[in-house]
Amino acid sequence: MPCAVPGELTHTESLDLIKQIARADPAVFVITGGDPMERVDLLLLVRKASAAGLRVALSPSATPRFLAADLDSFREAGVRRISLSLDGATPEAHDAFRGIRGTWDWTMLAAEKIRAAGIELQINTTFTRQNIADYERMVDAVIEVKPVLWSVFQLVPTGRATMDDLLTGEEMEELFHQLWETARLVPFDIKTTEGQHHRRVVAQRNAAAGIRAPLPPVGVNDGRGFVFVSHTGDVYPSGFLPFSAGNVRAGELLEIYRDSPIFQALRREDEFSGKCGYCEFRSLCGGSRARAHAMTGDYLGSEPLCTYQPKRQPALSHA
Repeated sequence: MPCAVPGELTHTESLDLIKQIARADPAVFVITGGDPMERVDLLLLVRKASAAGLRVALSPSATPRFLAADLDSFREAGVRRISLSLDGATPEAHDAFRGIRGTWDWTMLAAEKIRAAGIELQINTTFTRQNIADYERMVDAVIEVKPVLWSVFQLVPTGRATMDDLLTGEEMEELFHQLWETARLVPFDIKTTEGQHHRRVVAQRNAAAGIRAPLPPVGVNDGRGFVFVSHTGDVYPSGFLPFSAGNVRAGELLEIYRDSPIFQALRREDEFSGKCGYCEFRSLCGGSRARAHAMTGDYLGSEPLCTYQPKRQPALSHA
């Protein structure tokens, strides 16, 4: 029988959090983990969130427990999308990346199960020095599982991830150009997570190709259009930026998001230091605030892995 982590939000507190999230009116509400399937009240939480008008998505681990779940009941409860991680182009590469033998097979079965239940499938992939050479085969593997969205994660060196795992700035730039080209050919959408300057590459390539594709007026970033609530109720700008701005047990989520000094600072891109502060793409992109913190210690500093040199010049002070 699963046991709650000490300090984890109780069922009643989780229901209150759902009310707070509904008042914030987000585009999507993602229940992640750890593994959300370990919550014995997960199905009820999904029902409550859906009834509150939230678009609910799950980000579970591909495990035998997930494969045993009744996904029809989750669809009926209101789950609209489920994401799975796929980080290798072959069973051997994926299992080695995830560190658990059999994960590839579980992931393939889980993808089938999600599609059969009529739930949208999203695939998440993290590119590192270990798997970037397999990009083309990775694309083929993603095509095979038929997602509606491929979310390509760019590593932030926290937790088990190390600086040695990171792509170089040049490799990341090349990856973003490959993603733009791939997006023209595949039947699913492509986005990045913690790869904010991919949006700059898309804007540049679209302009060069004469493509008038709409782009958001302001790009989502850590703490800007995005908020992460931990299992204990702490509120963070993202799961990769370890600064708690408050706790939903003591404050209203929307007020924390709007009013906390760290969230406000993260939304003032003109005040970022270095080239991110004067880049002409700063509102669309803004750089990874989490990676800036992890690599430089300054979450308002420049994106460390962006090779672009802004056309604008920094404002000079005559004080």
